[in-house]
Amino acid sequence: MADNKEKYAQLQDSIARHKGERGAVMPVLQEAMNIFGYVPQDVQEMIADGLGVTLSEVYGVSTFYSQFSLEPKGEHVIGVCLGTACYVKGSQKVLDRLCEELKIEVGRTTKDGKFTLNATRCLGACGLAPVMMIGDEVYGRLTPDQVPEILAKY
Repeated sequence: MADNKEKYAQLQDSIARHKGERGAVMPVLQEAMNIFGYVPQDVQEMIADGLGVTLSEVYGVSTFYSQFSLEPKGEHVIGVCLGTACYVKGSQKVLDRLCEELKIEVGRTTKDGKFTLNATRCLGACGLAPVMMIGDEVYGRLTPDQVPEILAKY
């Protein structure tokens, strides 16, 4: 519990440093992400109250930018490319299989906190389409049938 108190104290310090600055929501949200790893509703409320802005403004910024997450990220973050080359070569079927295997929807985290599943745009590996990344590891020329074996590594 002391750890949580310390985190909230760090957030209060950040709010105090940025209060009154124009565009303060963004840097405070960035610091909240660094402190908590995500931006839950109580943190959003604290930021809104502390900066004197509406909760809807804080929520709007935190949902608009992909760098912010409203729920904790899993130990392993999976990104499946849905860019043109990957999509044409079947990445949607790979993504569907991941949803089925992990029993989660895109943008969610497994109950055990092991995986977070995201749909992304171009990962810069079009020649390997369809592609997914787990952390920094790139998997290319994927088929849905390869998904269980790849997940088993983690």
